[in-house]
Amino acid sequence: MTFLSATLDRVKQSPTIAVTTRAAELKAQGRDIIALGAGEPDFDTPDNIKAAAVQAIKDGKTKYTAVDGIAELKQAICAKFKRDNNLTYSPAQVSVGTGGKQVLYNALMATLNPGDEVIIPAPYWVSYPDMVLLGGGTPVFVEAQLEQDYKITAAQLEAAISPKTKWFLFNSPSNPSGAGYSWDELQALTDVLMRHPHVWVMTDDMYEHLAYGAFTFCTPAEVEPALYDRTLTVNGVSKAYAMTGWRIGYAAGPEPLIRAMRKVQSQSTSNPCTISQWAAVEALSGTQEFIAPNNDMFIRRRDLVVDALNDCPGISCPRPQGAFYVYPSIRDCIGKTSAGGTQITDDEAFATALLDETGVAVVFGAAFGLSPHFRISYATSDSALTEACARIKTFCEGLH
Repeated sequence: MTFLSATLDRVKQSPTIAVTTRAAELKAQGRDIIALGAGEPDFDTPDNIKAAAVQAIKDGKTKYTAVDGIAELKQAICAKFKRDNNLTYSPAQVSVGTGGKQVLYNALMATLNPGDEVIIPAPYWVSYPDMVLLGGGTPVFVEAQLEQDYKITAAQLEAAISPKTKWFLFNSPSNPSGAGYSWDELQALTDVLMRHPHVWVMTDDMYEHLAYGAFTFCTPAEVEPALYDRTLTVNGVSKAYAMTGWRIGYAAGPEPLIRAMRKVQSQSTSNPCTISQWAAVEALSGTQEFIAPNNDMFIRRRDLVVDALNDCPGISCPRPQGAFYVYPSIRDCIGKTSAGGTQITDDEAFATALLDETGVAVVFGAAFGLSPHFRISYATSDSALTEACARIKTFCEGLH
């Protein structure tokens, strides 16, 4: 009899965390490493948000709170949904957790039974399938290839739905591809969902405010109001507000689901950090003026990276609509050998050789469910991105 739970046999450690850890280890050994694996802005948390946290400490707001969030934060979240998404929620329909990941996990743990299926478009954020497996469900993947801009079609969604489908887990703009669904593209998907009333929608809108150019963000319950009663809309302050370490995510949905999620959280972590909650109140309710200039920097970095990667032999990189990732194809690199003698059998071999031979750390595409690709986070300095892309080009030129 093994000591550890058999549940752990169904899941793996986060590949993005593994890449970041490996890069840090090599850097500690004195290697010149450029780490492009972590998905977090390099901007500092805005001063008004930091000041709100300091004030909360000074005011003694350091005690336990309600399990899934203080009333002031829930009210701010309701106001945000109305302001930004034309969605009306009451505080009783809101759950606040320790990051968006916990909110998603709570929802899956509260709803999945053995045999339940969750449809996940690929490429996907690495944690989605493992959270489904931990909850006892079965992930069902729908591949969105480069040729379709990494976005699934209505026909693909229709074909994936079965009597066992419980959730459609949706993310736009996407981690890892940065692909964003337009209103019409999302309407086509919601039309399918309207024909299958047993399927609920879990939408991860974490990159909502990181939308570029002509692309305008929209969310399923906004596009199709008739889905409101079976949609959990998930968001957080991590990305747009540069608050990854503050660990605040939130969701709004039907009250029975929110109550079930609260029960899960009450027996795991209880309330999120009190100080972080007060900071999040200011993030959502205070000035939003910094978002546009930050996005201008992200657009410049995106274009720098996309243009440089498309100049690399064997790489094809589309220009994403949002988030701060690119997800280039390395289809034409597979089967070749690196200058250091590594056979490029797949995207993991490519990423490993790239790190070992050039010191550039990226995340291989298989981690996101679609190969052969890799992901770069361009949420870092222009100089680091320029140098990294130059090393990638030299690496690709050395393939033979």
